[in-house]
Amino acid sequence: MKRETHTIDATDKVLGRLAAQIAVLLRGKHRPNFVPYKDMGDFVIVENVNKLKFTGKKIEQKKYYRHSGYWGGLKEIPLKKLFAERPDEVLRKAVYRMLPKNKLRAKMIKRLKIK
Repeated sequence: MKRETHTIDATDKVLGRLAAQIAVLLRGKHRPNFVPYKDMGDFVIVENVNKLKFTGKKIEQKKYYRHSGYWGGLKEIPLKKLFAERPDEVLRKAVYRMLPKNKLRAKMIKRLKIK
């Protein structure tokens, strides 16, 4: 199987729609011989991630949560702060959460390169 490389320019694209498009390419659903139990996806390179667009009030209202495992260990970071510091991480989280929750997800997300 030959993997292709897709280059996507993220300028003025909406985060969720772009992430869905990337997830399809990483998973290989655009191929006619797609099967869900095989890793048949392509490489994806995304440029100009800092020029992504958000719809509605997501930039002010959306928060990302993580937990340390200790009592009271819930941490939250607003989308606005994370996007200002690391815009590539915002896109990576969106794509990662759209991929299937199994052993193939780790292999698929490694083929996503964000510049």
